[in-house]
Amino acid sequence: LGHILMAYSCFSVPARIVNISKNVSVNEGENVNLYCLAVGRPEPTVTWKDQKYGLVSDGEFLDITEIKRQQAEDYECITNNGVASPDQRKVKVTVNYPPLITDMKNMPAHLGKTAILRCEAMAVPPASFEWYKDDHRPVESDNTLRIKNEKTRSLLLFTNVTEKHFGNYTCFASNRLGASNASMLLFRKPIHLPALCFHHRCHFCQSISPSSVLWPPLFFLISPCHH
Repeated sequence: LGHILMAYSCFSVPARIVNISKNVSVNEGENVNLYCLAVGRPEPTVTWKDQKYGLVSDGEFLDITEIKRQQAEDYECITNNGVASPDQRKVKVTVNYPPLITDMKNMPAHLGKTAILRCEAMAVPPASFEWYKDDHRPVESDNTLRIKNEKTRSLLLFTNVTEKHFGNYTCFASNRLGASNASMLLFRKPIHLPALCFHHRCHFCQSISPSSVLWPPLFFLISPCHH
């Protein structure tokens, strides 16, 4: 029996990955075919594991049809035959897709104060950003306005809001696969004045007619008169 066990151990070879797909970069909607070849004695099993969701697929080949951006991640090949610890290697799959603007909103601002317009876009490879105002003139940095571009977003930083800054701004995000744009307003924040009270034999304040004030409208509260 000892000779049999010794002979078995002499011919046992730990599982080892000998060939595996290189890291791949594909466009969304394309098919992905990964392979992982292993040797060992006894013959090893080969399993693919998705690192994000923990899903498992048996066999040397992993086929992904019409890949989605959510499937971009590391895929791990694991081979094992019980002789030694499993052998493991990873393949990184990058999924490219055009920009999608996900965060934009109108912003109120006071004259002489600071303000920020934000434009966030998800894209692979990362998007390049441009800003346009009203009549499609490109927005450029000056002493009252600064453009700050980050990996996934662009900011318009107003350091001193003036009349010329109010208006409609369009954010344009692009990469080699396409482009997306969205518009937002920088508008003057309404000023709210306190209630006015008229003291001519009245018991309650009267509101001023909206037609008697200029745009933007001024809002007044009704409150008891004080003598």
